[in-house]
Amino acid sequence: MKVLKQDRRRGSIKLLPQNLDDLWHLYNLIESGDLARAITYRREERRTDKVRPERGKKVRLKMGIRVEKVEFHEFSDRLRIHGLIEEGAMDMGSHHTLNIGPGKALEVVKEWREPHLRRIGEAVKATEKPLITLLSLDDEVALVAQMHQYGIREVAEIRSTGGGKLYDNEPTKEDYFTQILGKLRQLDPSPGLVILGPGFTREDLMRYGKEREPGLLKNAYSFGTGHGGMPGIQEALKAGLAAKLLQDTRVGMETRLVERLLGEIAKEGLYAYGQEEVRMALDSGAVNTLLVTDEMSRSRDVEELMQRSEEMRGTVTVVSTHHDAGRKLRSLGGIAALLRFPIH
Repeated sequence: MKVLKQDRRRGSIKLLPQNLDDLWHLYNLIESGDLARAITYRREERRTDKVRPERGKKVRLKMGIRVEKVEFHEFSDRLRIHGLIEEGAMDMGSHHTLNIGPGKALEVVKEWREPHLRRIGEAVKATEKPLITLLSLDDEVALVAQMHQYGIREVAEIRSTGGGKLYDNEPTKEDYFTQILGKLRQLDPSPGLVILGPGFTREDLMRYGKEREPGLLKNAYSFGTGHGGMPGIQEALKAGLAAKLLQDTRVGMETRLVERLLGEIAKEGLYAYGQEEVRMALDSGAVNTLLVTDEMSRSRDVEELMQRSEEMRGTVTVVSTHHDAGRKLRSLGGIAALLRFPIH
């Protein structure tokens, strides 16, 4: 994320999202009632003597809309902002949708509060951090995924043509590995690559890749799991998945915190969940780490609890519901806390 311009007196900040992570940050920043300005296209209507006006060509213009709803579409690389036209068009008061993708500037006018500004700061810093590519495979299927701040995104699936007889058919094995390496080459996993899965296929690929394309797998890390595919990735995340690679990535941190919370709940330890119980823990000064889903963080009541936690020197982590840990936290009411001392 880049901050292109800001006028704090008028409550205006112009931002340039550069990747999907930035769109996810914007999704959590923009609220109903905000004013959003961006370059967009709108079709002209030509007045004629007909009952209905004719549809004209689309024209490019800068438009401001009063936000009613925001949708995050990670698989189409788009943030959709719906609202009523307030600036820049003849048909004021009509509905319009701004489609924001990486590389498209957006100006937001709102009451900027501390959590919002902190999130922008995180997004700006995160721009410099590399993504991690995950390759989860067995002898039949290889899943390539990328770790983003909003969660895990599947990129490609490669199937062996050997019908499961990988080790009895060397040409098939070589073809399978060649396809995998070709896909990794397209993605350029140099910032970080984790190869995981059960059995010997993972190790065979590591050896094959280092012989054929040593530069591609130079920084690859091998991690054994009991499953391939997405279950293997989730298994590895819960196990820590090479802390030296993931300690700075948001989804790894969120997963570890939620798993720690679930562990405390299982042993009737230091935890609280649900708004009322968390509020009681805050009243007691017991909250060490507050966990809130991205959905709940938009609530003013929950934002007040987040602010109280920070004022009492607790840490606050917003957990994305676009990955498994966030969905588990959602099932607990969307808000929970790890405590300094018991309140039950």
